[in-house]
Amino acid sequence: MNRLFGKGKPKEPGPSINDVITGVDQRAEGVEKKIATLENDLRKYRDQMSKMREGPGKNAVKAKAMRILKQKKMYEQQLDNLRGQSFNMEQANFAHQTLKDTHVTVQAMKDGMKQMKKEFKNINIDEIDDVQDELADMMDQAGEVQEALGRTYNTPELDDDELAAELDALGDEIALDDDASYLDDVLKAPEAPSNKPEAETKKNADGIQVDEFGLPQISSHH
Repeated sequence: MNRLFGKGKPKEPGPSINDVITGVDQRAEGVEKKIATLENDLRKYRDQMSKMREGPGKNAVKAKAMRILKQKKMYEQQLDNLRGQSFNMEQANFAHQTLKDTHVTVQAMKDGMKQMKKEFKNINIDEIDDVQDELADMMDQAGEVQEALGRTYNTPELDDDELAAELDALGDEIALDDDASYLDDVLKAPEAPSNKPEAETKKNADGIQVDEFGLPQISSHH
C-alpha cells in the first residue's frame, strides 16, 4: 500500500504560543501605523474645512473626513481585539509556563527524595557505632602514649618516710635560723661610752702637762 500511495508527509508541529503572540503583536503594530496615518489625514481635512465657506466644496471635504474617521474607528476596534488576544495568550502562556516549572520542581524534589533514600540505605548505624567506639579507644591510647612520653628516667627511689623525716628536720633548721634569742645577751651588755675617755694626764719634769707625743699640751682655756 505504501508503494502504491506513498507515505504520508509527517505532520509538522504547529506554531508555538510564543510565535502566535509575536505574530499578533506585529499585526497590532501595523494597525497602529495605519491609525496614525488616518489621524494625520483627518487633521489636514479639518484645517481645510476651517478655511472654507459653507457649500458643496466644504461638504465634499467633510464627506472624505467622515470616511477616514469611520476607517479609523474600525482599525481602533481591530487594535483593541488584537491587544486583547495578545494579553489573553500571554496569560495562558504564563500559566502554562508556571505549570511546567511546578512540574519540574516537583520532579526534582522526587528525584532528591529518591537519592536521599538510596543514600540512607547505604548508611549502617552499627558501623557508625563501631567507628565511634574505635575513635574512643584511639583517644585513650593517645592519652597513654602522651603519659608514657612524660615519664622520667634514672630517678632514685625515695622512701616516703625518709622524705617526711627530712622535711621535719628541714623545718627544725628553719626554726633555729629564725631564733633571735641570741640577741638578748647583746642587748643586755653595757652600753659603750659615748665619749672617748680622756687620755691619762702626763706631766714632764717641770710639771707641765704633755700630750702623748711628750709635747707641752696647749690648754684650750685662756
